[in-house]
Formats: sequence, C-alpha cells, structure tokens
Amino acid sequence: MKKSQKIGLWIFIILFVLIFITTLGAVMKKRSQGGVKVQTDTVVSGDITASVSGSARIQPEVQVKISAKVSGQIVRLGVKEGDAVKRGDFLAQLDRVNYEAAVNQARSNLDFSKAGFTKSKNEFIRAEALNKGNLNSKAELEIAKSAFEQAQAQVDQSQAVLDQAKDNLSKTTIYSPMDGTVSQLNKKAGEMAMGSQFTLDMIMIVADLTQMQAETEIDENDVVTVSVGDAAEIEVDAFPDTVFQGVVTEIANTGTTKGQGTQEEVTNFLVKVAMLTRPEKIRPGMSATVDVMTETRKGVVKVPIQCVTVRKPVLPDSSAIGEADQKKKQSRRVQFDEEAEDIRVVFVVDEGVARQIPVKTGISSDDEWEILSGLSEDQVVVSGSYRTLSKDLKHKDAVKIDNRLKRYGREDENR
Repeated sequence: MKKSQKIGLWIFIILFVLIFITTLGAVMKKRSQGGVKVQTDTVVSGDITASVSGSARIQPEVQVKISAKVSGQIVRLGVKEGDAVKRGDFLAQLDRVNYEAAVNQARSNLDFSKAGFTKSKNEFIRAEALNKGNLNSKAELEIAKSAFEQAQAQVDQSQAVLDQAKDNLSKTTIYSPMDGTVSQLNKKAGEMAMGSQFTLDMIMIVADLTQMQAETEIDENDVVTVSVGDAAEIEVDAFPDTVFQGVVTEIANTGTTKGQGTQEEVTNFLVKVAMLTRPEKIRPGMSATVDVMTETRKGVVKVPIQCVTVRKPVLPDSSAIGEADQKKKQSRRVQFDEEAEDIRVVFVVDEGVARQIPVKTGISSDDEWEILSGLSEDQVVVSGSYRTLSKDLKHKDAVKIDNRLKRYGREDENR
C-alpha cells in the first residue's frame, strides 16, 4: 500500500471514531440530564380501516373505438370532438364511388347468371320430356341436369357477391353505436381510413361520460386484500381538496409484469373503481389517486403507526423490573437475544422508564396500527422522535416527556 493511501485510511478511521464518540456523548448527555427526551401518546380503542392505494387514470366505464370496416377516403365528418351523439347518429362518410360500382357490377353478374339459369332450366325440362319418349339417351339427360344445377349454383354465388357488395357500400356510412360524447377524434376529412379485420385504424372514440371509473394498478402483494364491492376514495389531481366516493367493480385475473428479469421487476393487477360521485367537468385521462378500503375493524386497541418499531427481543431475566431502587434498575445491564429475529415492539412509559414491550399487530391504516396483544387501553407509549425510537431509545432507559413540539409538527428540538 502506498504511503498516501495509508495516510488516507488513518484519516478516515480517526474521523469515524470522532463522529462515534460525539454521537455517543450526545446520547449520554441527554440521559445524564434527566433521561432521553421523548414524545408520547396514549393507547386508545376505536375503529380502524386498512386501505390499499395506487395511482390511477380516469376513464369512461363504457366507450367504443370507432373504426372503418372498409377502406376509403373520409369525405365528410358529421361531428366534432366533444359533441354529444345519440345511437344511430351520422358520424362519418367514406368515398362511395368504388363500392357503388362494385354493387352495379355484381348486380349485372347476377342478371347474367339468372339468364343462364333460365336457359339451363328449359333445356333440362326438354331433355326430361325427350327421355320419357326414349328420344334421347340417359347420358344426354344427365348432361342437361348437371348444366341446370351449375347454373343454379352460379345464381346463388352471384347473389352472395351482390349481398357482399351492398354490405360494403353500407359500411361507407358510419353511425354511432351508442349514446355518448365524441371524446376523441383522430381523423379529418380527406384522410384515409384503413378498414381491416386485423388492424384498428381508429377514427374516433364515443364514450358515455356520465359513468366514469378510475383504473389503477395494484401490487400483487396488496391485490389479494382487494375484493369486488370494496368502498374506495378517489382524489383527482384536477380537483384538489375533494374526495369522490367509489366502489371496486372489476379486478384483473392476470397481472402485468414490468422490468421482467431485472431487479426492478414488479407485477401489478388492474383494478377498476366506479365513481359514485363525480364533477361535471371531469375528463377521460385525468390523473387520480385511489384508496381502496379493504377491511374495517371496530372497537380495537390501537396506537399511532410511528409507535411500533422493530428490535431484538429482551431476554426474560432482564425484562422484568424488580423492587430495587431506581438507580439499580437503570444500572442493571439489559440482555438481548442477539440470535433471534427482530420483532415488533412498543416502548411503554412506566414511572419515568421506557419498557420495551413485544406486540402483535393486526391491520394498519395510514396513521394507526391495530394492536392484537401486548398493550391495553390508556397506557402511555413513546411516539417520537423518529430517531429516538429507531436508534437511541433502549429498554429501561430513563425518559423525559416533552410533548410541546407536537403542536407544531416537530419531533425533537435537539435533532
């Protein structure tokens, strides 16, 4: 190792030790001044609702993408974007010239086929009469019969071609399939509309804007808690400070995976939430946030969500507080089960001392945890600061309660 590298390494070690000593000294100073400063809350009972959230897009519940079934130039549009339409209203007209010509040609072919059919029919009747009088052979009768049947098939084929030509001609005029609003117009008069069974060349979208829904993607771990019929709250970005009520109407059976094969791979499921209330000016494509209420429990024990943290479990012989004086309680060394997995705990304040209590949690809302076991109503628990709960506070530490800063949304004036 080069000399400059050794010097750099020693400088790093010295700085690390200084930072550690400074941090440790600050913690010890706090404790020597009457305990670790904490904020507290009280265990209460009440109702709690678990929810699943996701970003969403507002879309009509029913919309139809209008495309041409035959190809042609658009010669006239009967609507503009935003127009209200009724079922059967005229939307667009394609060039009819080639399709009218096809109908006329098919009609002529049908007339020609009918003429041939009439001739073949008369010849077959005549051949049958001659055969009865033994004036022609059986082979001649069979030839006349075959010609008659072929002429009949030709008539049927020509009729089918005419019907197809008429159908194609009718498709050059496009009508609205439903009552609604032209929410999107993609084509202008003069442009080509490509009709195909395999590709969709969309001309416009007609949507029912009276029935809107929020479409959101929910993570695979959360979607199992969502059910059709769950109540939901929808916040649309364009309408701040307003919450719209909704209900889950559909959950996708198959998920969509993004970033497949990478560390960022996620699988989401599409969930549709019908809007029970909606503003008049809402539009398809608006951004929103959906909160689906997956479960509600009433009359449960609960604490603020920040009160629950994770720690190594305290060994049984060090968890109980004996009858010795306060100084001995504080000086007794606490033993932790370092080989055990971290567990969820809450710090309960008892006679100026924080006690680490293991808890079993149930469902959680945005700001509360349900406590299934470990706590009872009216107990005082540590709720802040975040750094104190996550790092500094230890089992059986003396604490000093200071809730003044909670009124201002602050955690700790010494942070």
